[in-house]
Amino acid sequence: MDNSKIEQLKQALLFSPNNIPLKLLLAQSLTDALNYEEALVQYKEVLQIEPKNPEATYNLALLYFNKQQYSTALVILEETIDIYNAPINHVVLYSKLCIKEHDYAKALESYKAVLEKNPHFKDEELDKELRNANVDPSISDDSFDEFYNEDIDRPKINFEDVGGLHAVKEEIRLKIIYPLQNPDLYKAYGKKIGGGILLYGPPGCGKTHLARATAGEIQAGFISVGIHDILDMFIGQSEKNLHGLFQSARDHSPSVLFFDEVDALGASRTDMKTSAGRHLINQFLSEMDGISTSNDGLLVLAATNAPWHLDSAFRRPGRFDRIIFVPPPDEESRESILKVLLKEKPTDNIDYKLITKNTKEFSGADLKALVDVAIEDKLTESMKSGKLQPVYTKDLLNATKKIKPSTKEWFTTAKNY
Repeated sequence: MDNSKIEQLKQALLFSPNNIPLKLLLAQSLTDALNYEEALVQYKEVLQIEPKNPEATYNLALLYFNKQQYSTALVILEETIDIYNAPINHVVLYSKLCIKEHDYAKALESYKAVLEKNPHFKDEELDKELRNANVDPSISDDSFDEFYNEDIDRPKINFEDVGGLHAVKEEIRLKIIYPLQNPDLYKAYGKKIGGGILLYGPPGCGKTHLARATAGEIQAGFISVGIHDILDMFIGQSEKNLHGLFQSARDHSPSVLFFDEVDALGASRTDMKTSAGRHLINQFLSEMDGISTSNDGLLVLAATNAPWHLDSAFRRPGRFDRIIFVPPPDEESRESILKVLLKEKPTDNIDYKLITKNTKEFSGADLKALVDVAIEDKLTESMKSGKLQPVYTKDLLNATKKIKPSTKEWFTTAKNY
């Protein structure tokens, strides 16, 4: 719409400032003209007059979505949305926002609500994120082992490749490694070989890396499970997927079955509105208990940034009965991590002590980002000079000014729990 039309609408609103249809028409015209900030103002004013106006709510959330301000958009929709009664476009947007905020359980529940209304509805982005394209509902239980064989690897890394975390490693040794190395001794005392460990803490502190190193330490098979490997649109299929993964791990014991972001699968059942989510958790608990088959030699590791969202039943004996906090690395650990990260890279007389003093509260991921920044700067220098330029202490110190520690936000949230 041209600017003259927009001006006409603005003039009309001077005489009728609370005219909602006029405001909505102006907001849409401003959006079409790519004047998003003024459009935001108009939609907000509509919601001040009529707090639950569906058109203003949706379009305001959509504008924030397009601005990549996902949490703001989600708050706007959450205040009014009922996924089973809201217009389909509202629920689709809500599902996409949940994905952006890594709440896959809500995203899946919302998309299922859309499909219940319109079974023929398709959305490429949601299908890609929420459908497990590798799993067909016609796959039988007997074919799971063959299907998941390709996902079983045997990591080459071990605890020596994990910087620091000595106390955490020792707890894992007591729970997992020593029993496998001394099976007869443990059996004499009636102790099972296997079990579950829940690793929790701020993101980027090495939980996944530690799980892989655990498998490498005992030369066990390693199966890494993400939410997309389990959740499926078809009723009952998610439970089958989960059973197939457990069964494949049992068939290749000793093996480590690792669940990343386990709170997305095992959220508290009291918070769930659908029976599908509760059925999946019940299946998960049943598999961990080994009710129908032995879990001897099966090691279940799980990682979460939000242990307070995990159903309390997972923490009972025989399940995740060892809960280990994986903290941000201390000075000694940061030095070990930096040495691992800089191993076999061109360096010259690095003062690791000085670097670690300047990287307080840095996670392992933050340290990796720091090294990457320093390396990129040296690559630029090397290309300009035509000679290989080593990384010096000053390069890493300069990089610390560009990287902010990511653990602070997690500790702020954790205080509430």
